[in-house]
Amino acid sequence: MTSPWTLAAAPARTGGEVTLMEGTTFCISDDHGNLGVQRASGLFVRDTRVLHTWHLALPGRRLDALRVHQDDAFGARFVLLSPAPAPHSSHEARPSDVLVVRERFVGDGMREDLTLRNTRGWSTRVDLELDVAADFGDLFEVKEGTTPAKPALARRTAAGLVLHAVRDGADYAVTVLTSDDECGEGEVLRWSVELAAHGSWSTTVQVVPTVRGRALVPHHAPGVPAEHTEPARRTRRFRAGTPRLTTADRDLTDALARSIDDLATLRIFDPDRPGDPVIAAGAPWFMALFGRDALLTSLMLAPVDTSLAVGTLASLGARMGVRDDAASEEQPGRVPHELRFGPAGTSLVGGGNAYYGSVDATPLFVMAVGEVARWAPERVGPELVALADRALEWVRGPGDPDGDGFVEHERATDHGLVNQGWKDSWDGVNHADGTLARAPVALAEVQGYAYAAYLARAELADARADAGTASLWRARAAELRSAFDRAFWLPERGWYAAGLDRDKRPVDALTSSVGHCLWTGIVSDEHAGEVAARLTSAEMWTGFGIRTLASGMGAFDPMSYHNGSVWPHDTALCVAGLRRYGFDDEAGMVALGLLDAAAAFGGRLPELFSGFDRADEPAPVPYPAACSPQAWASAAPFLLLSALLGLRAGTSGLECDPAVPDRLLPLHLARVRCRGTSYDIDVDDRGWRTRAGATSGQGGAA
Repeated sequence: MTSPWTLAAAPARTGGEVTLMEGTTFCISDDHGNLGVQRASGLFVRDTRVLHTWHLALPGRRLDALRVHQDDAFGARFVLLSPAPAPHSSHEARPSDVLVVRERFVGDGMREDLTLRNTRGWSTRVDLELDVAADFGDLFEVKEGTTPAKPALARRTAAGLVLHAVRDGADYAVTVLTSDDECGEGEVLRWSVELAAHGSWSTTVQVVPTVRGRALVPHHAPGVPAEHTEPARRTRRFRAGTPRLTTADRDLTDALARSIDDLATLRIFDPDRPGDPVIAAGAPWFMALFGRDALLTSLMLAPVDTSLAVGTLASLGARMGVRDDAASEEQPGRVPHELRFGPAGTSLVGGGNAYYGSVDATPLFVMAVGEVARWAPERVGPELVALADRALEWVRGPGDPDGDGFVEHERATDHGLVNQGWKDSWDGVNHADGTLARAPVALAEVQGYAYAAYLARAELADARADAGTASLWRARAAELRSAFDRAFWLPERGWYAAGLDRDKRPVDALTSSVGHCLWTGIVSDEHAGEVAARLTSAEMWTGFGIRTLASGMGAFDPMSYHNGSVWPHDTALCVAGLRRYGFDDEAGMVALGLLDAAAAFGGRLPELFSGFDRADEPAPVPYPAACSPQAWASAAPFLLLSALLGLRAGTSGLECDPAVPDRLLPLHLARVRCRGTSYDIDVDDRGWRTRAGATSGQGGAA
């Protein structure tokens, strides 16, 4: 069973797939650079497939792929060879090998620079064809393989080849422009090229889309080097603004470097707020703003870059619920689960651009406001505090419909998500015997988010010298913590329930959610040791990460989406939780295991991988449908690092309390920004030190 919001089953694909991305534009091709070979290939702009066929051929000759090179996520160089065919007779001109180079750049359209090179010492003639077609399929239709057969109409104009269609009453078009004359007809571009001995020939083809009647401006103009374009400049600025790590451990260095590049790629921009980036959930099918994903990622990255949190809060806050609408599950103060900036929003539940079926995005919103206020207080003004208050009204109102003090969820429409926490697959919440929990469900981790949100609101009041409000929210947090311990703790099992079902019966499965509860601090000090022991037991700990569901549970399946797999962000949150309660050895062990997994995946942690034990499978087994890159996973190495360093934003500046495994030492982290000051941190086997301008803080043993 699948839904538009989870990718538990992969779109059909074949080998040699190449994906390019820039903002909400992405292109999926084969290793020749051709679109249309795979069902799910194409050029996608603003959630619409504007090209489904883009096929280059040299009639009468074959083309072999030699290599694909990518310097940036938005561009690729496809190098092909067309071997010389055998002449039909001794009187025929000698053919040559021809090298074909396709340089492609995407971003609100596409530019392709085509170059032919004659490798021989005599001239040769080559015919070149580029077959083009469009269907303007909706993103969800393409992903699910349900795109209707609606080929666009083609016409030739003075501007070039135009493909046009009307969908749902809106105009869609793509104009294909060439830099020199071509002699094709219909949807086929043709060139007849005379190549001199060792000579070359080049042309540029540009794709300019019109989506819902709006003509877009491609980000890569003809003749402009890629490094001089705005996408390249944005990527360089992001890289330059992140902390710089030096460590003896190559796995951590590689994981952080890859994460920086992937996070730069996953940044998208709200058309209503183009100055503030937000983070997309994952590539290529989830290049949209998902509330939970973006907020958790922002929280994990707070020591690295608060701009993502600021942009995310602005975009989500502007679409915070204002009315009751069962179709989209909107409620006053509720934070959206998903926002689509393009026309695919009409495919969301309720038919609009926002769907609200998330129980955790709203308390996470308040947590994120509080975290930004700690690291960059100048970026939190009265408007953001007011939005946090609206969100808290939902948490304590519609989010708790029976008034028992716990936030719970039950979908309001048959088309909505059954499970509205982060484990949102249809079977993601179950009892120890494997039976599904029946809604409404109050999830354990969501109570932790609410607890942290209450404390964040108290700190916001502290910063404004509002002692009464601060005292109120701290009292509410303490009340929730006590109630949680009474209702969720399972003394006969030694762990917290994953949730409470509709009958207030504990959902008694052992899950990684207890690690989230450590991270937020809702776990009582009395039970923290048992929780830490359970998290790192053989049932949960694979050697590469912490399973979402313990191996002794009835629904356990190491190849499932949420019932025994390992999610890197989930494991990283567990590491942060272990460190919060002083379980430093356990935190270091789990962190190093996850870094080993990152190394096995070439430095890039995927969305999830299978939960087999390391003793049985010495390398992590991939989950076939995992997004990669994916926002949470890309943020995980940074959370590992900040947790091991014990980084906190205190009222007077950066606080550090390292517990770094010996394998990672010595370690130097530069350019950590906190409250307007840049800090450097050094940790070795003798101790640690922080430096901030002319002042420094001297630490003890690491």
